[in-house]
Amino acid sequence: MKSGLLLINLGSPDSTSVGDVRRYLREFLSDPDVIDLPALGRNLLLYGAILPFRPRKSAEAYRTIWTESGSPLIDHTRKLSESVQAILGTEVEVKMAMRYGNPSIASALRQFRDAGIMRVHCIALYPQYSTASMGSTYKEVMRQNSRLQDPLFLSTEPAFYCRSGFLDAWSEIIRPELAPDFRVLFSFHGIPERQVLKSSHDGHCRLGDCCNTIPDFCYRAQCLATARTVADRLGLKSDEWEMTFQSRLGRTPWLKPYTDLRLHDLPGEGVRKVIVVSPSFVADCLETLEELNIRAREDFLAAGGEEFRFVPSLNQSPAWVQELADMAHTALQDRVQAHEMKGPSGRI
Repeated sequence: MKSGLLLINLGSPDSTSVGDVRRYLREFLSDPDVIDLPALGRNLLLYGAILPFRPRKSAEAYRTIWTESGSPLIDHTRKLSESVQAILGTEVEVKMAMRYGNPSIASALRQFRDAGIMRVHCIALYPQYSTASMGSTYKEVMRQNSRLQDPLFLSTEPAFYCRSGFLDAWSEIIRPELAPDFRVLFSFHGIPERQVLKSSHDGHCRLGDCCNTIPDFCYRAQCLATARTVADRLGLKSDEWEMTFQSRLGRTPWLKPYTDLRLHDLPGEGVRKVIVVSPSFVADCLETLEELNIRAREDFLAAGGEEFRFVPSLNQSPAWVQELADMAHTALQDRVQAHEMKGPSGRI
């Protein structure tokens, strides 16, 4: 029986018009897993402070990276899906969806259902787990699946921040950029500190040395594990790399250190050459192409930096495509074997 693979990324506006950007931001920031405030506070922030002003500014930022193919994030995810499809062949149907915007998760699940594909493995394309990204995405997958007359049989891929193939793929991309006297900045997407503290099972998280271990749901610890392991594979010394966090929103404390502030300070500390990479994104998007490669570059050079090297994301690199295909094959094969082991009672 043919199986399905659903690759899910965050999303993008349909165009760079202010109206489309406003609709996208409204859907995105209305998610209580993204802005985890009580409904009244979230709505006051969204409709009082964000939507009246941010869409126009964001639309201008999107225009700096938009291509003839549209949104880079959607284009890269589409090409990635096609590349994974080519490896998996005809036994697995590969589709893509966005958590916010189009193509939607609901439409992808209906397409699988209409094609008679009942077993689908879902991979949210966020390497490190956070409630606001992977958690929200899988909640939406299950919510939309429950609305089908005949729900699909779904499985989901956990955070893959420590998978060898993922780490190898990043190491291959970064290695050619390495040179003497460069500091490597591993810039991860930030989240509010309160979200990390909420995910602390024992209540003892202090956003400090405890991140040297890997609690199941600690986003900061998973980011550190990714950065540290890639740095080890590249042979970087402890003073040749550091971890930072980007894309903060609002005035509440987010994970530190902040990427923009570190890039401003580094030239004054004698670091005038940087290599910037963001391993929380597997496809280039607004946060990598505009926030890092345009604005962060300008800020670093204006602060006295001499050279800024931006490392593109994994996109459709062969090692990353193969890793995704391996994830899908393992998950779907395990489901087939489990089904074959069931007895008359339906239990293994």
